[in-house]
Amino acid sequence: MIELKHDALRFSFPDVHPGASLAINFQRTLRIPDNDETYSLPPGLGRFPLRHVDDFAARLPASWIEHGGVMLPMHQAEAMWIHFDAHHDAERDTSYPFAVRIAAGKINAVTGQGWTHGLHAKPQDYVVAPEQPWLDGFCVEKGTIRQFVAMPLGKGYSAEEQITGAAEHGGVQIEVYPMKREVFERRFPKVSARKRGAADNEMVCYSMACPSPAMGLAAGGKMRQEIYDDPFSFNDWDRSAVQRCFVHLTNAELWHALTGEAPPTRPPTAHDYTEAGLPWFDYYGEGTAVAGSPILAGLDSVAELGQKKGETPLPENEPVHGETIVKLRAGLRKDQVREGRF
Repeated sequence: MIELKHDALRFSFPDVHPGASLAINFQRTLRIPDNDETYSLPPGLGRFPLRHVDDFAARLPASWIEHGGVMLPMHQAEAMWIHFDAHHDAERDTSYPFAVRIAAGKINAVTGQGWTHGLHAKPQDYVVAPEQPWLDGFCVEKGTIRQFVAMPLGKGYSAEEQITGAAEHGGVQIEVYPMKREVFERRFPKVSARKRGAADNEMVCYSMACPSPAMGLAAGGKMRQEIYDDPFSFNDWDRSAVQRCFVHLTNAELWHALTGEAPPTRPPTAHDYTEAGLPWFDYYGEGTAVAGSPILAGLDSVAELGQKKGETPLPENEPVHGETIVKLRAGLRKDQVREGRF
């Protein structure tokens, strides 16, 4: 069952395990400069609002109704990152694991390959939650992604259009697979009450007469982020229990006309944020990273393609140099204090 609660998608698998639940939300963020530099992780600036497409069926394209799912508003050239929040099982003092496939315009964000159903191990075409707390963009090489940046579908900028030559799907596609119950209970036995601790892996750390509302995700600036190898066996995933959701990206300028709600304001620029002395982030997990996709590495970024087209699609694209970098590490509990620099 998939539910929409508090601007997050909640994927629940009670037939697999009572604790098999994963929440996914989409975070507004700074668009990092699209140039030759590689940047740290920008902060989360709050969740994008999510709405059921069925609630506004009379005002939406027929293809959106066919796909179902939800929609969210993004300004042109706005960036996003995707946050994964797996349910914590207090009796076992761990979060329930999931394999999650993410595509943009039906282009896999990890491999760059077209949409196919089912998990694939060679190459790995999914991320593993909670080991992967978030995903900020397309995996172009080991340890480096290109940021998810919204551009109007049909202008040639999206990853989908560059790879397939067509502006057909847009949006974000999600496919979620839980770990098998017997595997979960074997790998993570119950612990005594004395050893249990309060946990919460929600890491607050730190997207005309009748114009088309459709937006696609294009490749933005480069960012340091590892997409971790699956630490489990491929057969640990329950590939018979899968849930899918189509997340439509709506042009924010049309959000009010579609929903009657005011769209979110534009986020601050990376320059404004850095000038205010606010922090950027580096995240260090314990896993190894996938190699990256040569298909995605071949994409033109928005700035590169704009230069070829003689256009300026990215306003305020000047380099920034953040002096405040907060280093995050995996495994902190809700009430655990992280000792910083003295």
